[in-house]
Amino acid sequence: MRFNWLSEYLAEIRSNIDSSINHESSPWRQLQLQQLTPQAIYCRIKSTSAEALEHVVIACVVYLLVCLGLYKLTFWLSAPATMTNNNRLGAGAHGADREREREAGSLRQMLQSGLRLRSVHLPKSAQMDRVLLVTAHPDDECMFFGPLIYSLTQRDNCQVYILCLSNGNYEQQAKLRREELWRACIKLGIPESNIVLMNATNLPDDPNVEWRPDAVASLILHTVESLDIQAIFTFDRDGVSSHPNHCAVYYAAASLCLANLLPKDCKFYTLDSINLVRKYLSIFDLLCTCFMSTHWCILSWKEAAVVRSAMLEHQSQMKWFRWLYIYTSRYMFINSMRQINLSDVELEMQIHDN
Repeated sequence: MRFNWLSEYLAEIRSNIDSSINHESSPWRQLQLQQLTPQAIYCRIKSTSAEALEHVVIACVVYLLVCLGLYKLTFWLSAPATMTNNNRLGAGAHGADREREREAGSLRQMLQSGLRLRSVHLPKSAQMDRVLLVTAHPDDECMFFGPLIYSLTQRDNCQVYILCLSNGNYEQQAKLRREELWRACIKLGIPESNIVLMNATNLPDDPNVEWRPDAVASLILHTVESLDIQAIFTFDRDGVSSHPNHCAVYYAAASLCLANLLPKDCKFYTLDSINLVRKYLSIFDLLCTCFMSTHWCILSWKEAAVVRSAMLEHQSQMKWFRWLYIYTSRYMFINSMRQINLSDVELEMQIHDN
């Protein structure tokens, strides 16, 4: 079989390229007509680079403006309906005001269903009446899980428990860090009776010591069963900051899921680890979060101030870079989580073994 049509098509493409190069207005022709001196080449590269940089700057500015607009829109859509009803049914409200409030309420409902923009997008309250957060060190609850804890403590009839697996004795400050943990949790809305702080010698606060998954798993399982926990939240396999103790907590909880030892009504969720750029985008990571995550919590600047004040209770950990962290880190404003099932655990265990 002959492919005459293919050879004719290729010949036509070649002739078009040759004609475009030989055209006087073609940039390739203009470059050929110029003297190919180092100065000419440098000027050409400089002008092209400046144009590309300008496009990048414009794209970044547009992205930041879109994120700011979505951030404002998110909290407008998440405004409680009772507030709108009170404004609409106020005794002194005029007919026109009531009509505007009614239109605003209908617009809010339409955008909520269409855009899926909500400041809190978590499983239903009935599935999360008793929640356990498993952390590795004191201050993890503020540095990484602050938005989630704040959102859960604002729910009615939601009991939040903290299981901290080490006493933070890396710098021989266990007693001080214990007191800091208690004060921080109280500011986040967690009562002292809901805090479980372990003091196990085989689980030291040390990145150079590998925690045994079976030891961690037994502590988690005992806490889940004794407190009748319905949902577990902890780190994912990357541990947010790649701290070995954080990763060990995930693999311990994942082993319970893999062995089918968790109660049937207990769900397992992990906090998403993200790349370094997104980690320090603050509220400007909102667009990526809403499109790439299943569950999330987004705090306003005023709500995030509560998390910052709780983090400030950990004065022993407030180095200069932590001050930058609490104002620039995305984890002080946004948490995104995903539910882990058996197939996810099997896949990640295979990745870990490889």
